[in-house]
Amino acid sequence: TLGLIAGLAKPQAGRVTLFDAPVEGVDRRVGFVFQQDAVFPWRSVLHNVMAGPLFRGVGKADAEAQARDWIVRVGLKGFENHHPHQLSGGMRKRVALAQTFINNPQVLLMDEPFSALDVQTRELMQEELLQLWAQARSAVLFVTHDLDEAILLADRVAVLTTRPARVKSVHAIDLPRPRDVATLRYDERFIAIARRISDDLREEVLRARAGH
Repeated sequence: TLGLIAGLAKPQAGRVTLFDAPVEGVDRRVGFVFQQDAVFPWRSVLHNVMAGPLFRGVGKADAEAQARDWIVRVGLKGFENHHPHQLSGGMRKRVALAQTFINNPQVLLMDEPFSALDVQTRELMQEELLQLWAQARSAVLFVTHDLDEAILLADRVAVLTTRPARVKSVHAIDLPRPRDVATLRYDERFIAIARRISDDLREEVLRARAGH
């Protein structure tokens, strides 16, 4: 689904529209954060983050200034000259976020970006994403199999059916922002929403097991 929105694949039927127009290729207004780190292993943190602006024709001095600013924003000041193999998984994910946000995407597509991280690092990255989103206000489409993560981050959660995937239901997440990832999951409102969506998911799992 994200590949169709990003213009990386074409639909077999129907069409995908974005910005009130059919998607016919890669759009520079769309950013993508993958499950696997899409960083250049031979480049330093600074040069990884600079890559997007340089590709878009920004001068080297301006690209470096922007990159250094975003490196500070994602908490990597002091690691500008490190290479990906010298960083932890969470730090590489911060580089990926800086690489994406530096291009000021209007739409951000995220494909299970934190699934490979340990629980503590994952929570930190969720907080980081919420803070970056509060600054950029991009529209975000976030794919995850983690129900808590979906509720913590989203304004709306869409539950998909089994293949062929269709939207089964959409749940409004009426939790106030800013959100504290560390404590929100213990809020009674969070628990009620999680129970409601979990029941919806359970119906789909049972239907899939029954072969429907």
